[in-house]
Amino acid sequence: MVDLVLYASVFGAICWVALALLPWRPWSTREKIEAPALFQSGEDLGDITVLIPARNEGPYIGHTLNGVRAQGVNVRIIVIDDQSSDDTAEQARRSGAQVLSGTAPPAGWSGKLWALEQGLREVKTPYTLLLDADIELAQGIAGELQRKARAENLALVSLMAEPPMMNFIERLLMPAFIFFFKLLYPFGLANKPQSRIAAAAGGCILVETQALRSTGAFANLHNALIDDCTLAAHIKRAGLRTYIGLSHAARSHRGYHALQPIWEMVARTAFTQLKYSLNLLIVCTLLMTSMFWAAPLAFLLSSVEAYTVSALAWMAMFFTYAPTLTYYHRSPLWGLALPAIGTLYLAMTWTSALRYWRGERARWKDRHYESKTNY
Repeated sequence: MVDLVLYASVFGAICWVALALLPWRPWSTREKIEAPALFQSGEDLGDITVLIPARNEGPYIGHTLNGVRAQGVNVRIIVIDDQSSDDTAEQARRSGAQVLSGTAPPAGWSGKLWALEQGLREVKTPYTLLLDADIELAQGIAGELQRKARAENLALVSLMAEPPMMNFIERLLMPAFIFFFKLLYPFGLANKPQSRIAAAAGGCILVETQALRSTGAFANLHNALIDDCTLAAHIKRAGLRTYIGLSHAARSHRGYHALQPIWEMVARTAFTQLKYSLNLLIVCTLLMTSMFWAAPLAFLLSSVEAYTVSALAWMAMFFTYAPTLTYYHRSPLWGLALPAIGTLYLAMTWTSALRYWRGERARWKDRHYESKTNY
């Protein structure tokens, strides 16, 4: 048994060191877009239509729309009210947005993508900004996205919105959410035209309207739960360029005041990330167990070899996680909690898998998507 633990710890340490040495640096925060230091309030954004799908977003939609209106002049805002039972539509109208009354999604469609499909029919501008109803934009970032898209000939530019970090559970789990996302979808590779990796963050995506329509828009990804990365993959396969980066200029103001809502958010798509594969789930479990427990705790084996392995694992763990913590102004000491954090995310992934095997592909916004459907 001791030998098995030692072998697992050696494997985990090797994984951490290899991660630190990868040439594309998936742990880096170098890919980012921030709001301009000097902002001109009269910037003409007439080339952009903002699409905001919204279902029961009353607590958030007004704040989001205030941020959009502050971006400049002549920007068109369309809110697709996805059959809300609260005052989402009323608040959107009061904020000056055009409100479309969305219909129930057809079979095989996710609610968000069906809402966006309905909104896209009204878009006549060269660019479409896909924005979640809980994302607050800093002044000038919409224009900055458009300038980057034009200067670098990008069909899609996406921002990974800054997550809320107001309480303990958010500070514990949300930086790690970004960290794990970047490990799954390395930004350095996703931004290279020759790489097959594609990534986007659905909270804030500026995309050429023609690129959307020429690649089949949302109909070609109508049942995708990880719709943002699927959209980026479609656009990239069409020979067009995409970019994703971190940003402090797009922030989520949907707070998570307990563990449960974060658990539900992750469990919604975690098994989808693993392509609903039991084999990949087992590999993921063994990998995370080795990296987050066997390697860091190898010093308990009381041998020079074990101490060395544990030290290497801890140093590589701190080295790779520290840039994310620093970017979000968090103490590097949060890295000490990474084994516990990794265990929680692994448990969320198993929750996602168990629900899938019970016949539930996902649940979100009071809607359930069955796994038995032919996707």
